[in-house]
Amino acid sequence: MPMNAAAPAQPQRSPLFWVGMFLFMILSGIAIPAQGRVNAELSSTVGDAYLAAFISFFVGLLVLAVIVFLTAPGRRAMRQVPPAFRRGEVRWWYLLAGAVGGYFVLAQTLTIGMIGVAVFTVAVVTGQTIGGLLWDRIGLGPGGRRQITLMRCVGALLTVCAVIWAVSPQLTVADRGLAWLLLVLLPFSGGFLQAGQQALNGRQSAAYGSALPGAFFNFASGSAVLLLTWVTVSLLQGGLGVPQLSTTWWHYLGGPLGIVFIVLGALLVTRVGVLLAAMGMIAGQLIGSLLLDLVVPAPGSLVTTATVLGTALTLVAVLIASLPDMRRGGR
Repeated sequence: MPMNAAAPAQPQRSPLFWVGMFLFMILSGIAIPAQGRVNAELSSTVGDAYLAAFISFFVGLLVLAVIVFLTAPGRRAMRQVPPAFRRGEVRWWYLLAGAVGGYFVLAQTLTIGMIGVAVFTVAVVTGQTIGGLLWDRIGLGPGGRRQITLMRCVGALLTVCAVIWAVSPQLTVADRGLAWLLLVLLPFSGGFLQAGQQALNGRQSAAYGSALPGAFFNFASGSAVLLLTWVTVSLLQGGLGVPQLSTTWWHYLGGPLGIVFIVLGALLVTRVGVLLAAMGMIAGQLIGSLLLDLVVPAPGSLVTTATVLGTALTLVAVLIASLPDMRRGGR
């Protein structure tokens, strides 16, 4: 499908469909803070954030390799890749979407210690929301172009405000010069590109009839980027040493959690568009973070009334942005 094509007409969608979509959005979003917590523990154990990020991606790649090459559905899905290329439904650069995931992890590694989790979250969410609006408008996703309606803009703006409210207890005043602003641009660009990554994953999912091949290519390119980064940084710091690995099994769940995010995100984009998928997953991220802080709080975590109400407001924002599509029963 050409990128500038209008979205095709879809059958009427029942309220049960939207309930299911909202649940998938939340589940996909929850995987992100859970992955972040696991990767943080792995990074602390191995003593190298770059190595931990590569290990996380590589474990996800190994899991997907088993699924796509050793199971009948996986092999069947991979056989659809060459025909999709021949039909022109997939371009070679779609396969590089996973590099965005590597860039996002690097942005997280490089900035979160200097600008804080709260500012990082606001920057990422703002980038995701603006990216969702833009990618939907130009038709990067598989559903073609989607109009920037008033309800979508209100929902997007409300999402950013809700996230700022939710993390406001953690926002602190600090010296904020040009260097600080440049650091904030890294997670903003990571969120912006991540929305585009989901759009390209959705295109691949629609072309192959399965989200598995696109997810495999995502983890392959992301692993390559992170391996190159780890080797380069290690050489600049004095050479490659023998890496210290963790003996705790759940430290290696970051990759499988990333698979949940990538696969569900690709499926969501094909059904509700880039913006709604991004907003729903943002709500899931806040809900997941809130649950983690309540059940297994990390040092420095803070849950206040603003945290809870801001998280709830993200759900309202998603509902507002979804109303036009819900009233039409889909595009």
